Amino acid sequence: MSTHCWIDVAVQTPAHTQVGGLLTYRSPFLVQPGVLVRVPFGPREVLGVVWAIRDRAPEDMPEANVRDVLGVLEGLPPLDMHWRQLVQFSAQYYQRSLGEVALSALPPQLRDLTSDQLARRLKKQNTMRKVQTSAGPTLSSEQSTVLAQMAEGSGPFLLFGSTGSGKTEVYLQAVERMLQADPQAQALLMVPEINLTPQLEERVQARFGSEAVVSMHSGMTPAQRLKGWLAAHAGHARIVLGTRMAIFASMPHLQLIVVDEEHDPSYKQQEGARYSARDLAVYRGRLHNAPVLLASATPSLESWHHSRPADADDSGGRYQRLLMPSRMGTGLLPKVRRVDMNKQPRRTVLSAPLVAAIQERVQRGEQCMLLLNRRGYAPVLHCADCGWKSECKHCSAFRVFHKIDRTLRCHHCGLTERVPRACPECGNADIAPIGRGTEQLEEHLGELLAHVLRPDGTPVRIARIDADTTRLKGALESQLAQVHSGEVDVLIGTQMIAKGHDFRRITLVAAVNPDTALFSSDFRAPERLFALLMQAAGRAGRDAAQSATSEMWVQTFHPTHALFEALKKHDYPAFAASELAERTAAELPPISHQALLRADARTQEAAQALLNAARQTLEAQLSADPTTQDLVLQVSVYPAVPMSMQRVADVERAQMLLESPNRMALQKMLWHLHAVLHQVRSQPEHKGVIRWLVDVDPQAI
Repeated sequence: MSTHCWIDVAVQTPAHTQVGGLLTYRSPFLVQPGVLVRVPFGPREVLGVVWAIRDRAPEDMPEANVRDVLGVLEGLPPLDMHWRQLVQFSAQYYQRSLGEVALSALPPQLRDLTSDQLARRLKKQNTMRKVQTSAGPTLSSEQSTVLAQMAEGSGPFLLFGSTGSGKTEVYLQAVERMLQADPQAQALLMVPEINLTPQLEERVQARFGSEAVVSMHSGMTPAQRLKGWLAAHAGHARIVLGTRMAIFASMPHLQLIVVDEEHDPSYKQQEGARYSARDLAVYRGRLHNAPVLLASATPSLESWHHSRPADADDSGGRYQRLLMPSRMGTGLLPKVRRVDMNKQPRRTVLSAPLVAAIQERVQRGEQCMLLLNRRGYAPVLHCADCGWKSECKHCSAFRVFHKIDRTLRCHHCGLTERVPRACPECGNADIAPIGRGTEQLEEHLGELLAHVLRPDGTPVRIARIDADTTRLKGALESQLAQVHSGEVDVLIGTQMIAKGHDFRRITLVAAVNPDTALFSSDFRAPERLFALLMQAAGRAGRDAAQSATSEMWVQTFHPTHALFEALKKHDYPAFAASELAERTAAELPPISHQALLRADARTQEAAQALLNAARQTLEAQLSADPTTQDLVLQVSVYPAVPMSMQRVADVERAQMLLESPNRMALQKMLWHLHAVLHQVRSQPEHKGVIRWLVDVDPQAI
């Protein structure tokens, strides 16, 4: 062989440049696909992944223009074929450049290491980590049945189990069986949010030994991320536990993927490559021939639809549905009580029956939890004289009043100012808050329960957990520890307290004002609300001894709404059936497939003009070519409209929806759209556009 070879390398290219594909370099070293190399890119030296070896120089490029590879990151095993296929599929499906997806999936610190520094880190790595298994609890009959079904089938599986049914033990048993069957096997355990990772991490480490487990999430330092990644890549870490980013962990011996709370919107990335980690988990399982277990008490309608049983008119879904309807032990699901707020005095925040129920629980030494999805003291300040409201001057949103530090804060761009002494428009000194946030609810409840005493004669202790009280590192952990230890009687918070936590003393959960989602313009809002309320209800009565008296209270102006009827019976299948019937009639996902094209610009007109110009050019080009005429009929492209949150940080945002019953046709349309966007964007009339982006399978419209 000659002293050099030609290689195609994936490097991190800026989004929306025409340099989206692979770049060809000449390598004086013998390399293979998956090896990491340092290459020149413009004036810089960057890290790249060798994607393919060529047998000759590219024909469309003079040999003199091909630059040389600068070095190889030695000692690191190549990224295997399955990992490269996962990255390639993600880049194509989510319409991003291959290099962007590949390099953002690697730990950032890897880019700055010399071969010597890497060698030192690799030396510190243990050899194959020992898995020590401590015996788990005795399984219920439902858990045993599910594990037997998993052993017989190949998946993907959807585990539909009620809150408290013991789903986590099923994951741990499945992992244990896999590790015992193969001394090299690796498992990937995914959770939706960072604040749920420590709880599961403790449990997994206690079971399998801390040596065998690494975590991956955005709350880790770059050094921790690198260490965990190297352990997984070398096959030393047997279990990787992480949030959505962990789907791209290099795991050469991957044999099981578990996606906990698979319905959670946090699995969808909201910037850069807008991938769904849950959907990629199913694809990755297929690549590795590894079973995938998706689990939830309120599955996404997509997964529920994919796991539908076969009948006379339908061959059924692609997933196998596994059922665990009962709570562990003798535990019962909480009784759901609806309070009709139409019958309460006007402006009532907490109804009298709910306050009485909270008082009774506190006096018995039990804990209560109140859910309100609005942080701050009040959503807006208002002047009754001239109608002024505390709008943000940079966003089409109101700044929220925070009473604790007397500020008005925009939760979108971060603009923070002191509360004015008088109305900025008319000088009226009497400006008042409208609406309620968690801060005000905490104050109000403190007044209502001021006379109530706990069993030991001490006053009631109220705590609030939301994005404001958990800003500091470690704050969330210490607040949750206080709830677990019984130092808190009433916990108030946003949705972050509703998910996954195993609070043993809570016997009453209340949703204070859930109605806004019932009539939202986003067709997924009812699905999200139902999941949130079911999850919240699941925090009550987790101790079997107290489950019979546990309750979920819902304050609503629409007590007979079908969503609350299904919630009362804890009947997710009934809710899913009615929602899917509506979606089918309206041809919405999961019956059809969607993509959003978004443009950000200095003005709303400029943003919409780019999208509409792209739409017209695209349809004209496709209609003129007999090979692509069908696409225009198969994919609906709607005119551009402003986004519901139209302006953020002085940037105007517009969107255009593409929809098709055929996923392949939609992908082809997006491929053509990509070229059209580059062509249209370069025209002088569109110079006011800052950026555009494509969101495939968007979670919010």
